Amino acid sequence: MSRESFREDDQDIGDLLRLYRRLVSGRGAASLSEDAFERIIDHFDDMDDLGSAIDAADTGIGQHPFSSILLIKKADLLISAKRYDEAHELLDRAEILDSNDIDIYILRTDAYLAQDLQERAVSLLEEAIRRFDGEDRIDLLFELADVYDDYEAFDKIFDCLRMILTYQPTNEEALYKICFWTDYTGRNEESIRLHEEILDEHPYNELAWFNLAAAFQGLKLYEKAIDAYKYALVINEKFDYAYRNMADAYIRLRKYRDAIEALEKVIELARPEDVIYEAIGHCYDRLNNHAQARFYYRKASHLSPEDAKLQYRVATTYMQEANWLQAAKYLEMALRLNRNAYDFNLAMGKVQMELGNLREALQHFGLIVRVRPRNISGWDALIQCAHAAGLLHEAEEYARTAWVQTGGKPVFRFYQAALLFALGRAKEALIVLESAMIESPKLLSRMLDLDPSLMQHPQVVDIIARHRRKRG
Repeated sequence: MSRESFREDDQDIGDLLRLYRRLVSGRGAASLSEDAFERIIDHFDDMDDLGSAIDAADTGIGQHPFSSILLIKKADLLISAKRYDEAHELLDRAEILDSNDIDIYILRTDAYLAQDLQERAVSLLEEAIRRFDGEDRIDLLFELADVYDDYEAFDKIFDCLRMILTYQPTNEEALYKICFWTDYTGRNEESIRLHEEILDEHPYNELAWFNLAAAFQGLKLYEKAIDAYKYALVINEKFDYAYRNMADAYIRLRKYRDAIEALEKVIELARPEDVIYEAIGHCYDRLNNHAQARFYYRKASHLSPEDAKLQYRVATTYMQEANWLQAAKYLEMALRLNRNAYDFNLAMGKVQMELGNLREALQHFGLIVRVRPRNISGWDALIQCAHAAGLLHEAEEYARTAWVQTGGKPVFRFYQAALLFALGRAKEALIVLESAMIESPKLLSRMLDLDPSLMQHPQVVDIIARHRRKRG
């Protein structure tokens, strides 16, 4: 061996490449070590020079024909080059030399998946899992989980992760992943049993407490979830995701002050996020502290200025305070970002009605019934606005159309009856009212809200009395 190759492992990659090029050209060292070829192959691979990496692997195998490592390296490169049959042949050779190298199984799996042979990949990994133990088995189970993910066998992913945790209860990667897949597959009861077993042996594992809490939360057992999150936080007081999820549980329980306290801890521990500020705003809204709600909605909006929903949230706080001009200002900002949004137009229509701008209100209500013709609240608002504007013919037409569009909702029969009375078409109105009372008498109040004077109409009173006697 020449002095050039004697200390190659201590050399930087530039020196090794010079030695390699001299070797290939026949002007330098008679050979390089197996480790040197590994480094050279990895260098070319990192540089995305696949051809040179394969050439280096060929040269290395020529000098070290019994190196399973170099055979595996080349097989990996051939898979990247989509030369799958050649890769399988090299892996066969490597397996003869070292059948205990799990990279052989992992690369075969990659090749099978690339060839759309998922079942063969699964069979191979299941065989390997039975054969290996310790860390190798764990790695193969993760690989199998990835295969199941590739063809969307999501329950089997959960099974793989659960198996990993039976072998290594504190494996962080598995604990992180199983939390997601528990939620995705809905296997909360199994997750609870698994994590309770883990915690019996490892009571100070914060991830296990977090996962237990998340599973309780998935079953809507919010009090139990909060208790488990608290245990996680005793172990790690800077666990921001525990505070985040705990806040959601408090919100579900309508414990808004507790939720705010948890969300404020999230802000302390993590970078500001619009969703956190919005959640705090929502809590203050529920507590009827509209000024504080606005403050946080605006903070959220500063982080996401293109999120029209946040401008809408600010507007609703002003609507709660009957500050219609300010509400209109923020709704206009929201509508500039999303002109056809149903909620924005419904709110703007109501605000314009309060401001006495009935024509503008009608435009907004008209738009929303075009956007969602089957939605009851849009037609309801349009009819009431047209009635308030004195557009009785139009309002009656809207009531008829709404009844058809919403699949015969009886409330619109009551509205139609009221409007027919207002138009002087009493005979038609009585027929429609009779039909509505047969179908849903409890909605009578909606007609009387539209026109309370109808209670002075003798025939209306007779129909109401007759139906009440029937029910009695």
